Amino acid sequence: MTQLESSAAQTALSQAIHQLVSVVAQLRSPQGGCPWDLAQTPETLIPYVIEEAYETVDAIRSGAPAALCEELGDLLLQVVLQAQLASEAGQFTLQEVTQGISDKLIRRHPHVFGEVQVETIADVHQNWEKIKAVEKGEDPDVLPPLSQKLNRYARSLPPLMSSLKISQKAAAAGFEWETVDGVWDKFQEELTEFQEAIATPDKAHQASELGDLLFTVVNLARWYDLDPSAALQGTNQRFIQRLQLMEAVADRPLEDYTLAEFETLWQQAKAKLKADQRSG
Repeated sequence: MTQLESSAAQTALSQAIHQLVSVVAQLRSPQGGCPWDLAQTPETLIPYVIEEAYETVDAIRSGAPAALCEELGDLLLQVVLQAQLASEAGQFTLQEVTQGISDKLIRRHPHVFGEVQVETIADVHQNWEKIKAVEKGEDPDVLPPLSQKLNRYARSLPPLMSSLKISQKAAAAGFEWETVDGVWDKFQEELTEFQEAIATPDKAHQASELGDLLFTVVNLARWYDLDPSAALQGTNQRFIQRLQLMEAVADRPLEDYTLAEFETLWQQAKAKLKADQRSG
């Protein structure tokens, strides 16, 4: 790309971003704005931030560039909306958001923007953690309590994902079984305790034991180098695919089928999906 082409691309990008900011500002304007947008707060927009992030992930996995382009736009909208609300409240602006992340990236990559030399990805990670500690006013040579780090995962990540991160970090700190047999023993123990809890009327106790069982399943996934979130997502998709195949061949609403008939359709759909996967 020539210097002229680069300059034109930068101008086009600046214009596109400026237009998006202007559109969002108009949507939030008390004079002629959108009633829905005007009613939003940072808190009410939380579900949309999460939804758009997950839809972006789905678009990445689909391998469809057009879908990813659209979903990235929807996700960017949530960033601009949050910045607009903050600007209206006199807290910060989109410029501060973008400048802040640029400064952070430069600061945390001294091997790219400075004179620091690194040999491996592990070196990069180590430098990153030390710089981050300094930014937070912490001693980079003193590790923070493990519970502090794990609590951050529990607060900020979806439960299944946070369970895996917590399990990984705890294991790295030595809180680990000697062999996978110990994890399987723990699984059987937690399964028994959950079954016993289900026999009681105490919902809080049932939920607690279910959580313990799920956490142990996540540990099993970690031992076998499996991603539990991806595994569950795959199961969700397969369930929907089988249901679609059942609906395609059903001659009446599925709720009108007997359990035995339903099971027959289910097994047929399951077999067809497996055959399609093998042929593909």
